Amino acid sequence: MTPSGHRITVEPADGPVRVERDGQIVADSRRALALRETGCRVRHYLPPEDVRTDLLEPSGKHTYCPFKGTASYWSLPGRPDAVWAYPDPKPEVAAIKGHFCFYGPDET
Repeated sequence: MTPSGHRITVEPADGPVRVERDGQIVADSRRALALRETGCRVRHYLPPEDVRTDLLEPSGKHTYCPFKGTASYWSLPGRPDAVWAYPDPKPEVAAIKGHFCFYGPDET
């Protein structure tokens, strides 16, 4: 719990997580992490070994979250800035370091 009452938890996902875009599997993991954050939908962070990184193109976009740190973004074919990761996250969410998270198909 942060001083502002904002809460973030990271724990193993309840089951396998598969990411499919345009009929193609881009990630499939039984080791995904579920990040739950106050006011946000649950996000699944997948280890790079379970992601088709050959489909990712670095986008140059970066965003900052005061609770997680600075995120770097990648694009999928036809979907700019669809994937992000925290290369150096805040200590409270260190478990997601280097893991990829995907916007849902309804978000991009």
